[in-house]
Amino acid sequence: MGFMAVAPASFAGSCHNLAVPDIPSTLPTSLNKHAFSRRCRSSHNNNAALTVETAQSSIDAGNVTATPSSSNSYPKYDRLLPCPTHKIPPRIEHLIVSEGGPVLEYICKALDLPHLFVADLIQFGAVYFALVTPEPPPTATAERIRIFKDATEPLVLQKRASIKGKTLREAQKSFRVTDVNQFVETGSYLRVHVHPKRFPRCYEIDWRSRIIALEESYVVLDKPAGTSVGESIGNIEESCATFATRALELTTPLMTTHQLDNCTEGCVVLAKNKEYCSIFNTKIREKKLKKIYLALAASPLPIGIIKHYMRPVNMAPRLVSEDFIKGWLVCQLEILECRKIPWPTILVQDEYYVEDCGWPSQDYAYECKINLLTGRTHQIRAQFAACNAPIIGDSMYMHAAIAEMTNPGLNPFGKYKRDFISESEKETAEINWIAQHGKEPRVAIGLQACQISWDDDEHFYRAGLPWWRR
Repeated sequence: MGFMAVAPASFAGSCHNLAVPDIPSTLPTSLNKHAFSRRCRSSHNNNAALTVETAQSSIDAGNVTATPSSSNSYPKYDRLLPCPTHKIPPRIEHLIVSEGGPVLEYICKALDLPHLFVADLIQFGAVYFALVTPEPPPTATAERIRIFKDATEPLVLQKRASIKGKTLREAQKSFRVTDVNQFVETGSYLRVHVHPKRFPRCYEIDWRSRIIALEESYVVLDKPAGTSVGESIGNIEESCATFATRALELTTPLMTTHQLDNCTEGCVVLAKNKEYCSIFNTKIREKKLKKIYLALAASPLPIGIIKHYMRPVNMAPRLVSEDFIKGWLVCQLEILECRKIPWPTILVQDEYYVEDCGWPSQDYAYECKINLLTGRTHQIRAQFAACNAPIIGDSMYMHAAIAEMTNPGLNPFGKYKRDFISESEKETAEINWIAQHGKEPRVAIGLQACQISWDDDEHFYRAGLPWWRR
């Protein structure tokens, strides 16, 4: 089978003690903070491509030393644990292997990183491999684009026996590296998440106390906010599934059956085996699953069904329209109750890391009980914000809601949208509207999956009190 045209590749990808091989390494003992700066370098002699995606940031003790490496401006690393308490910007390295050998040895040499740190990265699932490098994004440097073209020249690819019989798209498919001794051949591609996304909340939780039910085929967990249900890109260790498995001392890892946003707390079902995972997913498809949420909104909402249409683009923020738009996905939820309660105190917000998003100061918030009729990503958050009742602490959608209230008509899909004279003007307005949204919350927002049930309530589970009522 011959090679097809080059196509962009997308990558998808969740511990107290790390088990690493006995690798000789001299590790630094003096730990301090250091800041990274953006840089890109490559070797013309060996065709090893390196791109760093990072930003200025302070890095916690336990991750780096204050002494710069002799070969570049990066500080020396120690271990991935203890987990940093402060958010560290991503640093992602893209490598084209210049000389075949064990993956751990190659990364250590190419990036000047300690053996134990790279072993940690591999155990965390932060290293990905592909036979052929994916096409770089439009924002890539000219050097990275040049190296990509050199590595994917037809004459170069024809000499590699490992990719014969594969299309280029097949050869560009990436896989997690799981073995420090995995052999990587010359010309293959490595993506190293040197700063994978971390979840420090995992280490603060009494996980055994968060178990709602322990059944023969599944576990129901009261998920804490600020955690990932399952694995994330570059991190398979710090997840609810992993920590719940350990807390219950299970011999087989728990499996995810559905998702909650990282910033949302509440009921989530984890399967003990693939068979029940399939059974539960069938119940979801057949709409036999019922979810009730509690949302702490900044403004009141009327009792009844709220309907929007969501843009079918798999990226945040999720845009919704009050009016029907062809191809957009219907979103429906039912407000069952809406009651006025005191706005959470600063002490409570600080305890649960709730962000102040700039909403005008007020004494009361509104706790809404919601029957989720369709389960779109960010659905409740996006719909509440579109109704000028954003969820407290939701730094992504509350900023946009404030912008629309301040300047009605800014939202090209909202109640006060204006007519556009051309498609380009509409596209500009959409880009501007997306820019009004903030970043994903770091830990908690006022949203809890308070109840979950299926098979006509034969199986019924309820979470504990939401953070704002504890």
